[in-house]
Amino acid sequence: MKVEQLFTGCLAEMAYYIESNGEAAIVDPLRETEPYLRMAEADGAKIKYIFLTHFHADFVSGQYDLAQKTGAKIIFGPNATAEYDIYNGTDGEEFPLGDGKITLLHTPGHTMESSSYLITNEEGNSPYVLTGDCLFIGDVGRPDLAVKSGTITEKDLAGFLFESLRNKIMTLPDDIIVYPNHGAGSACGKNMSSETFDTLGNQKKTNYALRADMTKEEFIEEVTSGLKPPPPYFPNNVRMNKSINTSIDTILHKGTTPLDPVTFKELSEKKDILVIDTRSKEAYAEEGTVPGAWYIGVDGNFAPWVGAIVPDINQKIIFISDDELRVNEIVTRFSRVGYDNTLGYLNGGIKDWLAHGFGVDKIGSVSANKFVDLLAEGAIEKPVDVRKESEYLSEHVIGVENFPLDFIHTNFAEIDTSKEYFLHCKTGYRSLIAASIFMANGVEKVTDVRGGFEDIIETKAPISDFVCPTTML
Repeated sequence: MKVEQLFTGCLAEMAYYIESNGEAAIVDPLRETEPYLRMAEADGAKIKYIFLTHFHADFVSGQYDLAQKTGAKIIFGPNATAEYDIYNGTDGEEFPLGDGKITLLHTPGHTMESSSYLITNEEGNSPYVLTGDCLFIGDVGRPDLAVKSGTITEKDLAGFLFESLRNKIMTLPDDIIVYPNHGAGSACGKNMSSETFDTLGNQKKTNYALRADMTKEEFIEEVTSGLKPPPPYFPNNVRMNKSINTSIDTILHKGTTPLDPVTFKELSEKKDILVIDTRSKEAYAEEGTVPGAWYIGVDGNFAPWVGAIVPDINQKIIFISDDELRVNEIVTRFSRVGYDNTLGYLNGGIKDWLAHGFGVDKIGSVSANKFVDLLAEGAIEKPVDVRKESEYLSEHVIGVENFPLDFIHTNFAEIDTSKEYFLHCKTGYRSLIAASIFMANGVEKVTDVRGGFEDIIETKAPISDFVCPTTML
């Protein structure tokens, strides 16, 4: 039996391809269908099942489109309901696949329909368990995303998760390989490892939530404490995953429309259309961008940041790329978090935009050394760190205020557009995003600190190891 983990770094998401004797199953597929169709074709296999561990909150999954193209049965655990045809498996139900089988283990807690899948190969051995968001490497799924007012609380869900782990997962052999749905960087947990799989035995030794002597009350307290609000797009993605959405093929056809500079300019000036610059950090900073554009580089955590800072999931979007060969990829990444309303891209890029005589917006840029020197001289009016509050509290430059990018829209009233701002993050990706939004919202003087905090700490900047939480601009 072939079991392949398919890791998507931008979302820190793992889908799975399983094949035995000409029959295949896909677990937690991304929205695009072609990769799975190609894998099955290469193996001469027919996709028989599409298993979902739960209704995902952090990406739009592709079960409906994939089922339409293959005739595969969509399988969820108990309690799942959707607009499309699904099969609700029961706890312990077995699904034959070629010469092996897949057994559903109902493991509620992250959500009520959450299920894990035990893989049994042709020899009758069970080397893998796919745990979805029930058990991560180093962590467990957060229990607050499926809270329903008046019916179920996060503590209720945490209690269910405790029972699922103790009664369904931890009873499996210690040498079984745990294959989760997410890794480090996902907002579906608090403390996920960068590793994408591990033995259950090692997780029992190292994962705080699997401590053998932990009581249910201790577990509930541990997994519900310190939870930050989920990104605002999460509820929209859950809703979309229960619905029939625009097909990925239609989205790609519309979103990859080339727009000449004149047409692009006309669209960019419409109030209901947002321009997003997806180029490299270097290209954006050095060449400038279309006036009013936001920067979200495709080579960073693109899709999660789109979901976190573009408030309207139905937002009309046109975009800039520095590689037209990646246009299809960019539209796909928008759609992975439900931003389906891409209208096209700037044909010829900034080069053709400039050739038409159109102007650009350009942010300032300084090195970390220059920033530290200016700060020491008292020459910086508004030095700002846009990292998460937890990063800032653990270590930051003395005299620099915190303004997390995650909450830029809710806190923007604190910005004085007449002042000059110097922004940094950890490496320079988030600060460019923030700088572009500052500039698009009327801040005329905004400067990015190249290399971010990683370069700053190599200088003689005064660093504080801890400070009480404050946000002052």
